[in-house]
Amino acid sequence: MKFAASFAAAALLALAGSGAALAAEPTGTWLTQTGTSRIRVADCGGALCGTIVWLKEPNDPETGKPKTDKNNSDAGKRSRPLLGVQIVLGMKPSGAGKWAGQVYNAEDGKTYSGNLTYSGGDSLQLQGCALGGLVCKSQTWTKAN
Repeated sequence: MKFAASFAAAALLALAGSGAALAAEPTGTWLTQTGTSRIRVADCGGALCGTIVWLKEPNDPETGKPKTDKNNSDAGKRSRPLLGVQIVLGMKPSGAGKWAGQVYNAEDGKTYSGNLTYSGGDSLQLQGCALGGLVCKSQTWTKAN
């Protein structure tokens, strides 16, 4: 009887530990599908955020100066450097391996509703949607070294 109770306790502890392992978090640094930038995904107070931490071409070819957020719909943000801009915003858990929030697209300066899907491994799927989800675009990001 004592052996059975010890075995049951050990089995429960093992299951509890594996539950944490099953809940994969997409934190870390990711290379975008185009290979032109790296995004660091981190926990920002209970939600995921993703910040541009590297650009393949950090300088604007026209000016020779660091690229800025020149397409931002907020004119006051157009002069800020692109490095350090958050593009994954407030992604909260919305199911197993899924998060929902917003995605900022620096190419057009707009923010869209977004989803992030990650089930572990070396890739994740990021989706941004407009028009209430009628038009969506996805990218696959790969884990950066």
